[in-house]
Amino acid sequence: MTTSAEIPKNDISVAVCGYSKVIEIISNKWTALIIYALENGRIRYGEMERRIESISKKMLTQTLRKLERNGLIQRHITPTVPPSVDYFLTPLGESLLQPMKELRQWGRENYLHVEAARAHYDQSYSKEPQSPEQ
Repeated sequence: MTTSAEIPKNDISVAVCGYSKVIEIISNKWTALIIYALENGRIRYGEMERRIESISKKMLTQTLRKLERNGLIQRHITPTVPPSVDYFLTPLGESLLQPMKELRQWGRENYLHVEAARAHYDQSYSKEPQSPEQ
């Protein structure tokens, strides 16, 4: 049995934890949607913009650049007039597909439970008297 005296202070570190660094890269909604858009192969910028509901050109461009910088996607420019730009997952990006598919499946199976928990929490805490500090 581990006692609190045996657990080192600050044994969980954002600076050292590779998991938290990866989560930082993939944790926004646009990153996940772009990776899902690329899961079946190459896709042109305009097609991706049409497929991903509510994404702005600015956000799409920023997220694609971030994913390219992190080695998850690659951009290919065909020198036509105007230039044709398409994107595809790198082998590193493809290795991320399986865990993301599992997370997507978890969401499909459990999001109703999350919503129910939120409703229960909100209902429980809306009845409590609020202290002046809150």
